[in-house]
Amino acid sequence: MFKNVFGSGFLVRTAHVILTWVITLILFLHDTDLRKQEESGELLKPVIFVLLVLVSVLLYFGVSLMDPGFVLSDPRDVQFTLGVTEEQQGMIPHTPKSLRLRRCGHCLLEQPMRSKHCQTCQHCVRRYDHHCPWIENCVGERNHRWFVLYLAVQLIVLVWGFHMAWSGFTHASTWQLWLRSNGVLLGAATFVAVLSLTVLLLLGSHLYLVSLNTTTWEFMSRSRISYLKHCGADENPFDRGTLHNLWSFFCVWGTVVWEKVYFREDNPM
Repeated sequence: MFKNVFGSGFLVRTAHVILTWVITLILFLHDTDLRKQEESGELLKPVIFVLLVLVSVLLYFGVSLMDPGFVLSDPRDVQFTLGVTEEQQGMIPHTPKSLRLRRCGHCLLEQPMRSKHCQTCQHCVRRYDHHCPWIENCVGERNHRWFVLYLAVQLIVLVWGFHMAWSGFTHASTWQLWLRSNGVLLGAATFVAVLSLTVLLLLGSHLYLVSLNTTTWEFMSRSRISYLKHCGADENPFDRGTLHNLWSFFCVWGTVVWEKVYFREDNPM
């Protein structure tokens, strides 16, 4: 399920696309290596660069418009669907609020473990990570891997773009003349450098959390999450080892029943 491209977040998506292609155009209009290669007939690198920009835009629209894993209905038989017995329900320490499958106070649906209601999207999201204002969408079970892939491609484009911008600076006898001839390119390079650092930090943090099989929400709000607050500081009931976590995240498709992972036999309770 995809959102309406003209719906919520249309202005953000439009601004993103315009900025992307404006900066790309600046790199080709100035005396950068991209322009020199294009003019000399060496089209391989310019074509690859434009294709990477196009892929980054398509991935951006994909993660922005994709259903992140909205919980849209109650299961017909909650316990049967989750494969969790009444005996296992009693294994979780009791608190004033139900530790799992509590009914959301906003959308009035049962929340599977690791889901959270997003006030912006007005839906509960499976394996909720965070709501990203950059893509105007939640990052959850269905689009998280695509979000990480988008960050990786975007980082390649940004670093390459910064290198190309740097190659386009020309010499001048005074600072005033230099700024006059390089001002637009300097602004684009500065903007790209800031975005590169931001995307690098985002990609690194997400890969780290993925390797632990935890989410941004769980990492930041651990003490307030019912199924985690009783665990030790270094205990993660969903962690199955770095390689297994990465493989499951990138290569295993479909909805995961996290209650079964939580209650696996080797999970210390």
